[in-house]
Order: sequence, then C-alpha cells, then structure tokens
Amino acid sequence: MKRKVLAVCTIAAMAMNLMACGAENANASTNVSTEKNTQKAATEQAVDNKESKEQNGSVTVYMPSPTDLNTAYVDGFEKKTGIKVDLFEGTTGEILARLETEKNNPVADVVVLASWSDGLSMKNSGQTLSYPEADNKDKLYKEWVDEDNMLFGTSASALGVIYNTTIIESLNADWSELSDEQYKDLLAIPDPEKSGSCKDFLAGYMCDTDNDWSAWEGMANNGMMIAGANKAALESVITGEKGILVAGVDYNAYTNMEKGEPLNIYYPESGTVINPRPAMILKSSQNVDNAKAFIDYLMSDEAQMMVADAYLLPGRSDITCDNRTNVSEITTFKNMDWNTMMKNSGEIASKLNKLCQ
Repeated sequence: MKRKVLAVCTIAAMAMNLMACGAENANASTNVSTEKNTQKAATEQAVDNKESKEQNGSVTVYMPSPTDLNTAYVDGFEKKTGIKVDLFEGTTGEILARLETEKNNPVADVVVLASWSDGLSMKNSGQTLSYPEADNKDKLYKEWVDEDNMLFGTSASALGVIYNTTIIESLNADWSELSDEQYKDLLAIPDPEKSGSCKDFLAGYMCDTDNDWSAWEGMANNGMMIAGANKAALESVITGEKGILVAGVDYNAYTNMEKGEPLNIYYPESGTVINPRPAMILKSSQNVDNAKAFIDYLMSDEAQMMVADAYLLPGRSDITCDNRTNVSEITTFKNMDWNTMMKNSGEIASKLNKLCQ
C-alpha cells in the first residue's frame, strides 16, 4: 500500500515538473516572439522616419536667373522628392547683399551664384559645407568642383560680344579692337559691380594680359556705357540704344535670338572666361539633408537637360548642347587663376566703372 502511494506521489511530482517546464518554454517562446515583434516594429519605424526625413520639410534656395530654369528646377525637385522649395531669385550682387543682411539670422540652405570667384570667397570665409558624396559630382568638368567638395559648378555661362544685326551686319573684332574709333558710342557693358559674370570676366582678362588696361581705356574713351546688370545691359542693345554689348552673358543672347530679336554673338579669338555657377550648401543650414538632396538634383540627368534647354552650359561633361556653342568650342584665356581673380575682381570692377563715368 505504501509503495502504491509513493508511486502515485512520484508520478504527480513528475507531471508538475513537466507542466512547469512547459510553462517556462511557453513563456520563453512568448518572450522571443515579443522581442522579435518589437525589433521589427522598431526597424519599420526607423525606415518610416528616414523616409519622412528625406521626403518632408523644405529647403530655402537663393539662385540667379534665368527664371524659367529656376521654375523648372523647383517643379522637378518637388515632384521627385516631396520637399518644398522656398526660392529667392536675384542677381549675384542681390543674393550676396541678402546673405549679408541675414548673417546674424541665416535663412538660406543652398546658394547658387553666377560668379565662381564669389563662391570661392564664401568658401574662404567659412560659410560653406563640404559634401564629398554628392551624386554625379565626378561627372562635372574637373575644374568645376573645388578640391574640398564645397563648390559644384552645375551650370556655366561664357562671356562674348553680342551685337544688334540691324546696326552692325557682321562683327568679329577682338577685345582690344573694340577700342577702335569706328565703334565710338556703340558700346555697352554690364555693370561689373552688379553682374558677377562680367566681374569675373574682367578679372580673367587682367589675369591673362598682366593687367593691361589699354583696351578698356580705349573703349571708355569711345563712350562705352555701363548699362546695368546683365538683362538691362542686353536690353540696351536689343532696343538699338547701343549696337554692341561687351562681355555679355551668352545664354541671354541665345534666348533672345530664339525669340526673334536681331542679335548675334561670338567669342573673340584671344579667349574669354567660362564662368561656372557654384552651387553650395551653407554651413548654417538647418535643413542639411534637404540641401544635399537639392545639390544632388542639380547634377541629375533631368536637371542637366534643363540647363541645356535654358542655353546655359551643363556642368556635366557627358551632356552637351545642340542649341548653342559647347565648352569644347570656346577658347578661354590661357593664364587664368581663380584665386588671383577672386582677390582682385572687386577692385578691377570698381576701376572700370570709374573709367566709364
């Protein structure tokens, strides 16, 4: 009888142990399952957060004309990313003045200028952020990216001589030859203190000729008029107020020629300046991820084709134009140094304006 009771107790104890083990295993299984679910949820949330960060918010961009290109940039970027663009458009001088006004309370995330030397100046003053992993930067012309990956020349203009064909049937004079008496009272030039492109051209000319002012003194004596920023200067030639625009930005000429204006353009044999338009992320940006996305977009296939359609030179060497002269077809000054040009451009611009007063 005792043996039967003992056997029953032993079996009962074993059953209880098995039940306990089963419960522990079940709890362990539940814990593992819960942990996996938690990790999965965390991973999904992280992905959602990343996508939200990349696709939401806004970016503030300051850019020079052309307006149609800027509109295309904004529309394309917003459709592609969902990021809203707050755009300020102005001349290089206006953009720099606005940045100076806002320096204690920065607003812009991305700045594009029409002057490479002004971009270098911003870099040297510590205002720009490096972005070495930028998409397609290796496809830009080698000289159109600075060594610290802060300036990206995503487009460019070249400076030429633009003339009204109802006043002058044909023209191919070199820069120095425009000081000839036959061009008296026919010349205009953009204000180099308002046009970053013209300012860089003059600095490049002086760099190449070892500061030979004789041609410009001759043009000034011929009554060359300082005609405002690029658009206003070209307008003086379109209307016939003047016959020749010296150091005019080429894309303005091509655009107006397409509209039927009586213009033509050429690049003098001695050379000119091709001026990359630097796109930069400001170090003060509060939307760095969105700013990087905008820089990436400027170098995309889509945006570079927009550049070509706007008669600017694409920054990428693998994309060329069929509606204007390409980079390989334009002779540039042989002895240019952008750092020297940056240092001297302001003084040179001021001197030309005084000569033409």
